[in-house]
Amino acid sequence: MDFGYDARTEELRGKLLAFMDEHVYPAEPAFAEQVARAAAAGDVWQRPPVIDQLKARAREAGLWNLFLTVRPPGAGHGADDQAGRIAREHGAGLTNLQYAPLAEITGRSAALAPEALNCAAPDTGNMELLAEFGSPEQVERWLIPLLNGEIRSAFCMTEPDVASSDATNIATSIRRDGGEYVINGRKWWSSGAMDPRCQLLIVMGKTDPGAERHRQQSMICVPAGTPGVTVRRSMRVFGFSDSTHGGHAEIEFRDVRVPASNLIAGEGDGFAIAQARLGPGRIHHCMRLIGSAERALELLCRRAASRVAWGRPLADQGVVQDWIAEARVRIEQARLLVLKTAWLMDTVGNEGAHTEIQAIKVAVPAMAEWVIDKAIQVHGAAGISQDFPLAAAWAGARSLRFADGPDEVHKRSLARRELRRHLS
Repeated sequence: MDFGYDARTEELRGKLLAFMDEHVYPAEPAFAEQVARAAAAGDVWQRPPVIDQLKARAREAGLWNLFLTVRPPGAGHGADDQAGRIAREHGAGLTNLQYAPLAEITGRSAALAPEALNCAAPDTGNMELLAEFGSPEQVERWLIPLLNGEIRSAFCMTEPDVASSDATNIATSIRRDGGEYVINGRKWWSSGAMDPRCQLLIVMGKTDPGAERHRQQSMICVPAGTPGVTVRRSMRVFGFSDSTHGGHAEIEFRDVRVPASNLIAGEGDGFAIAQARLGPGRIHHCMRLIGSAERALELLCRRAASRVAWGRPLADQGVVQDWIAEARVRIEQARLLVLKTAWLMDTVGNEGAHTEIQAIKVAVPAMAEWVIDKAIQVHGAAGISQDFPLAAAWAGARSLRFADGPDEVHKRSLARRELRRHLS
């Protein structure tokens, strides 16, 4: 395993670091002001103009759709499959290992940089899903506009009435009726659905409740304005609207009819598609969280060096020095595990990297949460205010211990795999 950056990665890192310094960090105050102004006007979902300005600059700089990675032959997919062709035509054609340090950089400004580069969830996962499993019609109607940053999308999987940590519990009905499917059910935490530009809902439900447990589910494309689709409310994340990521919605589907051609892949493929979608999504979250933790540590050190208590800088306090050292150790450990996981995904495929994907999903959010928490502590009351990005960063890291599967589910699976090695 060689984790040194190749020439292509170094080139893009240089461009991205310059883009962050010249455009993203200077735009953060304007972004915060625009968000506050929209909220004061009673329209929290109003799109801050600065985002579109950054997106235009990112496209000009060639920093666009970097997330859409190419999987080499031998990693479970051929070099000329649909997903590979789309990645080369509409993205930078990177591997996961090449993308990892770039995603980390965007995580330093999680509210702005990922969307500026068209690398923001949930659109990234939905684009990967459509690139791999979408029909030509679905690719043309929804994927191409998403790749061009013209629309946004939502992923509707979690439900309020069942324990959705077990995806086989999903109860939403997707019933065939002639040339259409009829959808009935209720979803929540449908990420991206509150964005006014959200035009596509990817919905997971059951097409055959009597089938084998992992073949009951299917996924289907539902245009956001379809009759019977009702957004009941937005869901807040520790009090934050999360409007910059398109929010999270509770949605009711009542006798929603869509053409049968909107089904993704085939009936019963939903569970497998979900696993294929969530693997890259999990590592992308972890890549960005490392950047978020790095920025929190930088803010911690600057604050500790500039503030004096009891006649000495906070940086001279032993407990603060212990936090700084521990933060550096935890970040480096997490980064190495993420890089190993990316390398495995590139070489043996997502299934071959399953254990490592689950391991980083447990370790990295916990690491970031801990580092950001110490940065907040050093900032005192300022750390929980809107004057620093730390409170929102902490809420994001804490919420990712649920997103794409809670810690306990991943640990259960990891333990079973470990035990099988010794009990067989």
